[in-house]
Amino acid sequence: MVWDPEVLEYRFSPSHPMDPVRLELTVALARLLGVLDGVELVRPSGFGDHELRRVHSDDYVDAVRLAGRVGPVRAVEVPVLAAYGLGNDDNPVFAHIHEAAASIVASSLAGAQAIASGSATRAVNIAGGMHHAMRAHASGFCIYNDAAIAISWLLDNGFDRVAYIDVDAHHGDGVQAAFWNDPRVLTVSLHEDPRWLWPGTGFPSELGGPEARGTAVNVPVPANCPDRLWLRAFHAVVPSVVRAFRPQLIVSQCGCDSHATDPLTDLALSVDGQRAAILAMRALADEVCDGRWLSLGGGGYQVVDVVPRIWTHLIGATLGRDVAPTTPIPDEWFGVLDAYPKGRLPASEHVPTTMGDGQDATFTPWEPGVSDPGDKSTDAVADRFIARARSAVFPLHDLDPEDPRD
Repeated sequence: MVWDPEVLEYRFSPSHPMDPVRLELTVALARLLGVLDGVELVRPSGFGDHELRRVHSDDYVDAVRLAGRVGPVRAVEVPVLAAYGLGNDDNPVFAHIHEAAASIVASSLAGAQAIASGSATRAVNIAGGMHHAMRAHASGFCIYNDAAIAISWLLDNGFDRVAYIDVDAHHGDGVQAAFWNDPRVLTVSLHEDPRWLWPGTGFPSELGGPEARGTAVNVPVPANCPDRLWLRAFHAVVPSVVRAFRPQLIVSQCGCDSHATDPLTDLALSVDGQRAAILAMRALADEVCDGRWLSLGGGGYQVVDVVPRIWTHLIGATLGRDVAPTTPIPDEWFGVLDAYPKGRLPASEHVPTTMGDGQDATFTPWEPGVSDPGDKSTDAVADRFIARARSAVFPLHDLDPEDPRD
């Protein structure tokens, strides 16, 4: 596990939903459950700005540095920052924004380097997963795209086939854009219907550039999609295309804003369903690339009730210390919550007592068949989305979109 306390400085404002307290609470919960017993947490070192330029333009990195120097009050005096997506409601300027964002990149890169060196088979950076950042502008709470930078480094250091799997409720648009025309990288994103959720991209017809057709895979799911349909969609598309691509390593963005109580999205997953997805990605890494797996965080804005639990499951899965959903949350963790100053943590409608939501994470596998176009039920819409995704990309991998065995 890579952990640099500097990532806690990545805080846009006191009211911004991307609150680093979610990371602090996750580490506290993982420690109290014994998941980190005897584990030496890795702190990145030797990171340079040249790594940022693998994905980001020189002028953008300079703009982020400038934003951090002028700070939030004077940012309005520098209109050029707006052209780089800096200083708006999503991406407010804060002091030392460059250093805080770069620390997240350094952490993901340290995980990639540990796997490449052979010192680890799996690595996790819960602060990572800033998948919306583009080459020359900030986007969706993301300043630097740590996932894309780590993948770029891997491509230059012994890997020539990397699969990226994104299970955040929002489309992984920045990573897709970074490798749009690169046949060495498969980007797979499972996300809420882009007709209704920002950033409005991630349709099945988005398949990659002319030299990399089929390496962009998009699987939208309908609003209010529960565990059983989300997992059906995942298993109907993701394992097949990843197996066909034959990657040497899997990078996963494990945003947990698909939870039913997340304030920014409209999906209906439970912690149990999200945990099942994490274990499925680990199993896929074990099957196709000798276990090599770099797992990252991402979105997730129910910062007390959900994020600490699901990312503790992510840490446990990465370290081979799986946590059962029925595991009680230690009383000491609630003491950690009580120790925060009044008003620092958002009010919670339901503070959980166990590491799961008590939901059944089983699903019925997808079967071919055309549902009545007039059927607007979530089940029918989900199955039509699955069929469209398979029809769009499966033939490009010599897979049969109508054969459920593929």
